[in-house]
Amino acid sequence: MKTIILYATKYGAAEETAGRIAEKINGAAAFNLKKGSIPSLADFECVIVGSGVYAGNILKEAKTFLAQNEKILSEKKLGLFLCGMGTEGETYFNSNFPASLLESAKAKSLLGGIFDPKKANAFERFIIKIVTKSSAYINTISERRIEQFAKAMQ
Repeated sequence: MKTIILYATKYGAAEETAGRIAEKINGAAAFNLKKGSIPSLADFECVIVGSGVYAGNILKEAKTFLAQNEKILSEKKLGLFLCGMGTEGETYFNSNFPASLLESAKAKSLLGGIFDPKKANAFERFIIKIVTKSSAYINTISERRIEQFAKAMQ
């Protein structure tokens, strides 16, 4: 089955996660929605879409792509993933994805996130320090959840 993984990332967690998913699905290819040109979805049987979550919202490139392609995505074997430091996965999905896509998705998962203080601005460092009680590098991307997600999409 031909699989495409499309993602939007701000600091790289969704890109890293998309790459790790691609390694587990034979022949899958990953493309960054923020970099523009992507292959036609008509060429793929399986489509996986992911985004980083910031202040509860997915990135605008992902939101725009989902809105523009809702019909064709609902006809594909669809997987949805999010990357973020929060734990409110179901809330994030419900507030960011069209209901039709949530209903038709074969798999949806919050796969963890990365906080790198070297890439964050002062406000982001402040918020993470309040939420996590730490200002150190944090990586919560779950290999187990990635494996479960990839298995569900095969």
